[in-house]
Amino acid sequence: MLPLLIAGFFASTPVFAEERGPVTNLPLPRFVSMKASEGNVRRGPSLSHRIDWVYKRRNMPLQITAEHGHWRRVQDRDGAGGWVHYALLSGVRTVIIEVDVLNLYARPDQSAQINAQLSMGVVAEVRKCEPDWCELSAGGYRGWARKGSFWGVEPGEVFE
Repeated sequence: MLPLLIAGFFASTPVFAEERGPVTNLPLPRFVSMKASEGNVRRGPSLSHRIDWVYKRRNMPLQITAEHGHWRRVQDRDGAGGWVHYALLSGVRTVIIEVDVLNLYARPDQSAQINAQLSMGVVAEVRKCEPDWCELSAGGYRGWARKGSFWGVEPGEVFE
């Protein structure tokens, strides 16, 4: 690990400034999913702002990058986004598959039995993540997939 230079001094441990949302006090950025099957994406955080487009996919993973009152600025895997009312969002974690075929293994090991295969564009629910693997479920199937083949979790993120 490279040392971090702060005001002319080397820090012995890395300094991580975790930003918190002013409304929820939750980390920013963070991942969520679309609760609704349709949601307007606006230029600003109010109903008076113009609708730029409409998300039309329930459970689609999104990343919250800012908060203002009942509004959350989100972006999708392509970096497109805008402001969405918080009622349209869910804390349920999902990912979208970004490779042609993603194997779901019985355990976090590529030599394990393959339980299912997910195609590009499939949205799967995230059950838990370890440093290099996440347990996903989609279409009634469940299994482990190595990180890097889907969007919706941070590379080293761990959660139950």
